[in-house]
Amino acid sequence: MKYLFFSWLAVFVGSWIVYVEYSSYTELCRGHECKNAICDKFRRGVIDGSACSSLCEKDTLYLGKCLSAKPNNQVYSGSWGDIEGIIKCQMEEVPHYDLGAELEPRKEAASFNRPTKGTSVEKFKEMVLSHLKAKVGDQANLQDLVALVLGVADANKDGQISLPEARSTWALLQLNEFLLAVVLQDREHTPKLLGFCGDLYVMEKVPYAPLYGISLPWVVELWIPASLRRSMDQWVAPSWPRKAKISIGLLELVEDVFHGTFGSFLMCDMSASGFGYTERHDLKVVDARRIVPEAAFQEVMRERRCEVDADCVYGADCHTSCDLTKHRCTTEVTRPNLAKACGALKDYLLRGAPSDVQEELEKQLYACIALKGSTEHMEMEHSLILNNLKTLLWKKISHTKDSK
Repeated sequence: MKYLFFSWLAVFVGSWIVYVEYSSYTELCRGHECKNAICDKFRRGVIDGSACSSLCEKDTLYLGKCLSAKPNNQVYSGSWGDIEGIIKCQMEEVPHYDLGAELEPRKEAASFNRPTKGTSVEKFKEMVLSHLKAKVGDQANLQDLVALVLGVADANKDGQISLPEARSTWALLQLNEFLLAVVLQDREHTPKLLGFCGDLYVMEKVPYAPLYGISLPWVVELWIPASLRRSMDQWVAPSWPRKAKISIGLLELVEDVFHGTFGSFLMCDMSASGFGYTERHDLKVVDARRIVPEAAFQEVMRERRCEVDADCVYGADCHTSCDLTKHRCTTEVTRPNLAKACGALKDYLLRGAPSDVQEELEKQLYACIALKGSTEHMEMEHSLILNNLKTLLWKKISHTKDSK
């Protein structure tokens, strides 16, 4: 009788797990809906882009494994002919407007109703310029960024921007990840934008992700102690020289987004899932949705009401303070990108570090983590610490094959 009871219990628990996993999958993985919606608009001439024909007519752009973490942001691995890529598609339903929604106004983007019929190319350029000025601030070289965006918009490279191409581009411009891909398109740590159709876009695939650790089903995660989980993450980590090279890549990315060509960007989620690396152990961004223009971030924070500092946060890692005299959030982040990057790298780099650099590396990482965002000489300290860390790591691995 006891064995029968436990057998039935095992069947019940197993069935429940299968049901929950299936329900979760069907809610999270709605790529067919996204494709159908995009292709319907393409066939009606509402949108166009370099990936539309392959997705909707030739069936050479294929959605493979579902990687979605949220229902309204569909992510799939896939292939486009012989090229492997990551396909991202925005679903229209956004149930509420949090800070993320304010920085990425999805409802406007999903309707593809701008620019309207009859809008000239010059008027569209003005729209793009105004939007970028609001996003990245009034940069001296803003016209150069407009030219980059219009270059992407001309999907068929005929020297003209059609209304459907303009609508796709306008929808994509609402997304932080697309903007960053344009701004850093020549930098090695940003995956290349391969193509788009509406606000569905295809990015270069990063072979190894997350940055460290292994992905496990949530059911397994429930039963693994935190200490064992951390040890498991280290078991699958590359050798220390390779970890050092990957870490240098993250430091270089911090340089790229800190007072870059088109303004500063804030890295608001430094979790390992947002980054990966190539076969040569070069760091690549996997998810740039939480790398946001500083000007746009500050504008949103300026209008945000608060009672305590905890009300003034975006993503996991961008915190400001609450001005209790005005009950508004301040605009300056309390920790710069570099401090957050060093915090993410501390355990990753120190574990297995050679004994002759362990002490100095630990000292520099803690000095980096202690950086504050509002100190008078922050930029000078930032540059000094960043250069010291890169020099220490390069000096240790430059003579090894892992540095190539």
